[in-house]
Amino acid sequence: MTHGVPIKSAEEMKLVRQAGRLAADVLSMVEAFVVPGVSTEALDQICHRHIVDVQGAIPANLGYHGYPKTILTSVNQVVCHGIPAPDKILKKGDIINIDVAVIKDGWFGDTSRMYFVGVPSVLARRLVETTYEALLAGIRQVKPGATLGDIGHAILTVAQREQFSVVREYCGHGIGTVYHDEPQVLHYGQRGEGLKLEPGMVFTIEPMLNAGKRETKELPDGWTVVTKDRSLSAQWEHMVAVTPSGYEVLTPWPEGTGVYTPV
Repeated sequence: MTHGVPIKSAEEMKLVRQAGRLAADVLSMVEAFVVPGVSTEALDQICHRHIVDVQGAIPANLGYHGYPKTILTSVNQVVCHGIPAPDKILKKGDIINIDVAVIKDGWFGDTSRMYFVGVPSVLARRLVETTYEALLAGIRQVKPGATLGDIGHAILTVAQREQFSVVREYCGHGIGTVYHDEPQVLHYGQRGEGLKLEPGMVFTIEPMLNAGKRETKELPDGWTVVTKDRSLSAQWEHMVAVTPSGYEVLTPWPEGTGVYTPV
């Protein structure tokens, strides 16, 4: 434990790695079903069956602080925590973030990614691709001796280059046998500031970028968060471990999305 941040042993890393890969597998499996005309409720049921019946794992979100579903489905102007519903039907041109978390042998795996429903608008594609680039920029800062501020600064730099804004109310988090643990990983910051990273630390990096202003609001359901100006929003999330020489992505999508090699 360093500054309240758990340090994982080699044996613990095997367990958290297993959980991370299972979460990533869910996102790969559901991709074929993300098509115009499908309801977010149907996507939730597909993911639930896969986690329980195929993986033999536990859906971590179901019942978490009263959350009623297995996945979170955030469409277009929804920033995060969108609740699947039978009457929420995906249409051509939508963008959607699916966020999934599983528990396997007491360890949590947590990841999310964006999907295009049909052909997106030019703005939507640029937002989604820039948000992914920002995620990678943050990941590439991870190494012993670097700081959390280095991660946030890298993400903010990519977002500002494209004149997108970074949501500040929500952040990445430590993860292991606790779903949301220390440290908090902000997606903005200054180089050299914040916690120094050490091998064995594990946390998520999950930037949310808005096409408009960064301000958000929570809807009356107590979960769904939208952009105040109704602009599009995108998010990607990986679990990352600090290794002796750099980083390891613990939630690599099986089909391969992006390059994680340091540059």
